[in-house]
Amino acid sequence: MKVLITSPVFPPDLGGPAVYVPSLARFLLERGHEVRVVAFCADRNPQGHPFAVVAIPRGPLPLRYLKAFFAVWRESGKADVVYVNEHLALLHVLAAKLRGKPVMIRIMVDGAWEIAHRYGWCDGDDINVFQTKRYGWKVRVTRFLQRRWWKWSDHIISCSEFLRQILVRNYGVPGEKVQRVFNAYHGPDPDSLNLTPEAARAQLGLDPSKRYLLTICRLMVWKRVDVILEVLAKLPEDVQLLIAGDGDMEGPWKELATRLGVQNRAHFLGNVPHKLIPAYIRAADVFVLNSEYEGLSHTLLEVQALGTPIIASAVCGNPEVVIEGETGLGCDPHDVEGLKRAVERYLGSAELRARMVQGGLRRRAEFDRTRTFSQVEAALQRLANGAR
Repeated sequence: MKVLITSPVFPPDLGGPAVYVPSLARFLLERGHEVRVVAFCADRNPQGHPFAVVAIPRGPLPLRYLKAFFAVWRESGKADVVYVNEHLALLHVLAAKLRGKPVMIRIMVDGAWEIAHRYGWCDGDDINVFQTKRYGWKVRVTRFLQRRWWKWSDHIISCSEFLRQILVRNYGVPGEKVQRVFNAYHGPDPDSLNLTPEAARAQLGLDPSKRYLLTICRLMVWKRVDVILEVLAKLPEDVQLLIAGDGDMEGPWKELATRLGVQNRAHFLGNVPHKLIPAYIRAADVFVLNSEYEGLSHTLLEVQALGTPIIASAVCGNPEVVIEGETGLGCDPHDVEGLKRAVERYLGSAELRARMVQGGLRRRAEFDRTRTFSQVEAALQRLANGAR
């Protein structure tokens, strides 16, 4: 089977698809398939991958998508099936369909909501409220176009049941067309990673006398790192916050840290190379993901597998990974005092941290790479063989 995969981000950039797509591509190669990738990427010529990568460099958004259209048009001619990992999928799907190729889409977000939220078209409403309201013509057009590319696709993979239900209940996509396949853990074998918290801190040059909170995310407004900064300001001076990632809100959140007086305790690490992420996870006392939205976070899977206690906002796909009181603690992404209490519970109880870590480790099999990717492979194979 010859597979063309598209991705909205690609290493060295951070983000779920930047982890998922290279890992899936390698899995398919291991199973004897041919793979090519078309991806938006800061690196104009990505190297070191066992599959061909056509990179669409940064630039004005309309131009990037036009370049992507022609790249997918060109590359899909060599493929049996096209797998689109992109929430703005119209041109990718159109290019493949004009070539007469079957298309499968992977849904990581309600793209209409993400676009509307980013550009201020929905008054800051979260993804759940967004499903219940009508908005202006820009949102109506975006929703219409999204329905188009979902209709043109032959099959849809949803990374969480939360998202699957949005497609089926709110957009009317036939249930049999949408298959839930969890994201997979893509990091190193946790059992072979001989890196204690003390060794990880030494490797990263972190002060062993401090206690560390860690968050890893794109610095977009709905990730609500501002709330974590407000919590930090209420915690003892020895508690530090490590923030791995970059994005639109880096400047405003650095300014907030200064206003709160925690600029020396909040460490903005930028776009950390993925090879260093396991060390940061192992070095942390507590991992916090405080986003208003997640499809199914790859980062949560990695933190859970590597054995660091998790606090995650109890929204969207997060509760499908972090089960309150069994594998981690939940929080409201807007509740400063609630998040502070959760952090203090962990910092004050080694027994609680250990119990939540053990609960998470017991769930690793549900997010196993072979288990989840085999489901994706089977769906792609059905389409390549002419089934719909």
